[in-house]
Amino acid sequence: MTDIEPEADQTPAALVRGSGPEGEAALTGDLALALLENRDLAPEAVEEITKNPALMKSRKVRLAVAAHPRTPRRIALRLIRELYTFDLMRLSLTPAVAADLKRLADELLVSRLASITLGERISLARRSSSLVAAGLLLDKEPRVWQTALENPRLTEAAIVKALQRPNATAAFVDAVCHHPKWSLRHEIRMALLRNAHTPLARAIEFARRLPPPVLRDILHASRLPEKIKEYLRKDLPRGFASSKRSC
Repeated sequence: MTDIEPEADQTPAALVRGSGPEGEAALTGDLALALLENRDLAPEAVEEITKNPALMKSRKVRLAVAAHPRTPRRIALRLIRELYTFDLMRLSLTPAVAADLKRLADELLVSRLASITLGERISLARRSSSLVAAGLLLDKEPRVWQTALENPRLTEAAIVKALQRPNATAAFVDAVCHHPKWSLRHEIRMALLRNAHTPLARAIEFARRLPPPVLRDILHASRLPEKIKEYLRKDLPRGFASSKRSC
């Protein structure tokens, strides 16, 4: 009678532990990444990967573990805090990642903005989440906030909030005033009418599109120069009437 050797355990957990067939005993980075592509990989198997120092030297493996939906929370939180700048960005844009972990990644990115290079900030402004792009709207370098204004994930609310900040520069305000997309938004126009740097010509245009009671309320708390506010108040009846006729 011939002895039949038991079939080697080839489950994901077994492969992670190094108990697979000969040639698979040493878990490689590529195999670990392949295993982590399985969204249903057991939490125990994910944790076993993190116990392998050689594997965890790989940025790709660390990111894949942090982004995996079955990674134990305590491990995910620790890894996210250790990720490099653009790995944090990739994590925050990964659909399968939990919302609170994405938020943590974004907050860590925002906290690092002051210490990263100009080129990195421009790249983040172009590709990052709305929260990070919003954090770059008031960057000291025009190339950064100009790029952030074109970020497809940027929201109207983020621009309104930036316009309300006392350190919003005249150049930034002017750019929003003339932006082909953002200058058409109702809430942004109202925020611009509250900002001290909004040019007179644009203030007149925006004011004429508002009902007089709304404009009066805005001007009451506006930081526009008094001469401009007085002009807009005098222009109220004529301006609103002409805007209604043009509709």
